[in-house]
Amino acid sequence: MENPNPPLQIMIVEDEPKLGQLLVDYLQAAGYATRWLSNGREVVPAVLERQPALILLDLMLPGCDGLTICRELRRFTDVPVMMVTAKIEEIDRLLGLEIGADDYICKPYSPREVVARVKTILRRCYRPIEQQAEEVLLHIDEARFQASYQGHILDLTPAEFRLLKTLASQPGNVFSREQLLNNLYDDYRVVTDRTIDSHIKNLRRKLELIDGDKAFIRAVYGVGYRWETDPCRLINEAQ
Repeated sequence: MENPNPPLQIMIVEDEPKLGQLLVDYLQAAGYATRWLSNGREVVPAVLERQPALILLDLMLPGCDGLTICRELRRFTDVPVMMVTAKIEEIDRLLGLEIGADDYICKPYSPREVVARVKTILRRCYRPIEQQAEEVLLHIDEARFQASYQGHILDLTPAEFRLLKTLASQPGNVFSREQLLNNLYDDYRVVTDRTIDSHIKNLRRKLELIDGDKAFIRAVYGVGYRWETDPCRLINEAQ
């Protein structure tokens, strides 16, 4: 008898055999089906044949690199993509290119963290529409320059409001400090990276006064920050 609820399939694109097998083992132990490819040229035909629930895509691959593959995928599918890179500095470049990846992780990584990230992305992307409609937690009202979470008005400074709006506009996406700074002030004042860290700290504190059990904003070492709360939908009420 066919399983009415087959496990979600994760496509792993990794040319290092030990890493590929490690990801297969951990993801299967977490209840996912897996398909492992080691050559970049195989990815697009494989996705066209059967679209997976998510793709773990290494940046450096034989046949075709991860950047090219991700751009090609975005021409015909919105399948979630987590890019894997061996260098932290490459993540800044990836963010700047805006290639359409949903998340980034740097080697060496913990396979448990990869599984946790996969679960977070899948919960966010595949939550039923009816359930999403019931779980609108964050409201951003640009006309009033006001934000609320779970119905509670947040007492935010203009900089904190802009920071929250930027982060929450793309849940799960990593924003570099430079990107956040560019959206923080409209008077072109000279500020440092530490300014972002200070605003993030204050923003976290105000959110955690409403719900202390959630990790709202996650720091990605050497890169920046991302809005981590799941589930959450951004409602923009500006006319």
